[in-house]
Amino acid sequence: MALDRKSTNSERKKKTNSPDWSALVPVLPAAGKRTPALYRELRRLIEAGTLPAGGKLPTSRDLAARLGIARGSVVAAFEMLIAEGYAVARPGAGTFVADRVPTVRQAAAPATMEGAAVRMPLPGTLGVAMADARTLSLFRTLLNRHLARPGPEHFHYGDPRGGEALRQALAAYLRQARGVRCTAQSILITSGTQQGLDLVARALFSPGERVMIEDPCYPSARAVFSGNGLAVSGLPVDGEGADIARAVPEARAVYVTPSHQFPLGVTMTMRRRLALIDWARDTGGWIIEDDYDSEFRYAGPPLAAMQGMDDSGRVIYLGTFSKVLFPGLRLGYAVLPDPLVDRIVALRTRSDRSPPTLAEAALTDLIREGHFAAHLRRARRQAQAARDGLLDGLRTAPGLAVAVPDQGLHLVAGLPDSVPDMVAVEMARKAGLGVRALSAMAVTQPPRQGLVIGFSGFAPEVLRDAASRFAAALGPL
Repeated sequence: MALDRKSTNSERKKKTNSPDWSALVPVLPAAGKRTPALYRELRRLIEAGTLPAGGKLPTSRDLAARLGIARGSVVAAFEMLIAEGYAVARPGAGTFVADRVPTVRQAAAPATMEGAAVRMPLPGTLGVAMADARTLSLFRTLLNRHLARPGPEHFHYGDPRGGEALRQALAAYLRQARGVRCTAQSILITSGTQQGLDLVARALFSPGERVMIEDPCYPSARAVFSGNGLAVSGLPVDGEGADIARAVPEARAVYVTPSHQFPLGVTMTMRRRLALIDWARDTGGWIIEDDYDSEFRYAGPPLAAMQGMDDSGRVIYLGTFSKVLFPGLRLGYAVLPDPLVDRIVALRTRSDRSPPTLAEAALTDLIREGHFAAHLRRARRQAQAARDGLLDGLRTAPGLAVAVPDQGLHLVAGLPDSVPDMVAVEMARKAGLGVRALSAMAVTQPPRQGLVIGFSGFAPEVLRDAASRFAAALGPL
């Protein structure tokens, strides 16, 4: 290929506005792999317009001399540009930038490592799991066990419901610990509650149909329903939980957190549970029960799930391992009434194929070998200690009304009338405490004022110090 033949006399006489080629020297490595580096820099100059379309490039001999590199490296870089259409070789004339090349805006300076680092959440932030060193070590051992002797299930797409072994282990656990009516066949392994809720919403309802959600609500659940085009109404919550007597007639479903209402933390009474089950049976509606943190009960055993009280098959039960283990595991589950299994599994198959088999295998062993039960005992103790640390720090705040929760991973704090909760959120942030405004979780009822504060995933002393700083900021108000 003629890349650097002598130019004609007329070409030699033309003056070109070429860049300062000496500036390329620092870009090139001292030795080795100079061709790719030169190619990338020449391409960058072309895309930026510094080397204009149709402009002539220096001869390979001239450019090699200016850069102090072998001529062969320049020839190879030119050939790469020609092969990709950025340059053309004209016999007897030389090598030119192509007449049409892509133009790329100059990229912003790359972020520093400090800027790219994951920002740690403030103490009190919701949705942070506890890192239990013993459990993580066990999980690593179990993963290595399956990596050392991998089964065939890891090398092809699996059951979209999830592995049979995990579903059997989970069914046994849910029957014993939560009183759930289920078999392995009724369980769908998901990537978490959010995916399970989205599958249910897409499979059961059409856009425009109405669902009811507790008011105040879990915002992410509301986002699922609204995002699927459903009309959302609030179901008021009081000291007994959600009140189905105030449901709208056209509601197709009700989403509830009966064991530990989010965000208020109340437990739905038996009277309200039975009334809700009667409503579903009489109207043909669905109950979506989100049992997101029932394992964390500090006074007595976990409460029985409402699903186990239902004999009409109208309750869809959702759970997750994100709270009890860690969100990065990306495993949750849905217990589905028999008529819904095929419909929802088919929908999952189109979007997600199957859960991660390696994580499933390790989790199955964790449950079957008794490690999961031992982990829950440790996790409850850690969460209770964190709760107490947060309470110690908040007690010094004037006018802050805090009830001691006997379950769950968050608490609600009432504020003085003079402090709107959105203002308090910013005050807490400046004090180093992560909180959410209760008023932002209202659906249709007048917003209640208060703060929702998590205590999972943080050391007691860290929570105590952050809460104390916030309490001091509230003091002058």
